[in-house]
Amino acid sequence: MSFPLKDETYRILGSCFAVYTEKGCGFLEDVYQECLEIEFEDQSVPFVSQPKLELGYKGRLLRQRYQPDFLCYQKVVLEIKAVKKLEDVHRAQLMNYLKATRMKVGLLVNFGHFPKVEHERFVV
Repeated sequence: MSFPLKDETYRILGSCFAVYTEKGCGFLEDVYQECLEIEFEDQSVPFVSQPKLELGYKGRLLRQRYQPDFLCYQKVVLEIKAVKKLEDVHRAQLMNYLKATRMKVGLLVNFGHFPKVEHERFVV
């Protein structure tokens, strides 16, 4: 079984695990967002935090933009959560981001889960 962008997603998840090890669960998503920005810089993971990306409809650009939490390596959409349990609405959100960006790989990471960070990998 092949895993596209295996090395890149491994490094992204490693950074997420490092943040969780340091902070644990119980903080708001914004705290994890900022911690990940620091960790990505320390680990030399290329990223853009909360990029405002365009949406289209029937060949027209919409005024509305969407904002995933991170775009890493210009190839991986990372959506983070700080909730008790990941739900289908979170998965659908990431799938919509992948569809809108035409990217193939996404990570959904939940820092609100105890006793360890919860994560799911999506390939479309």
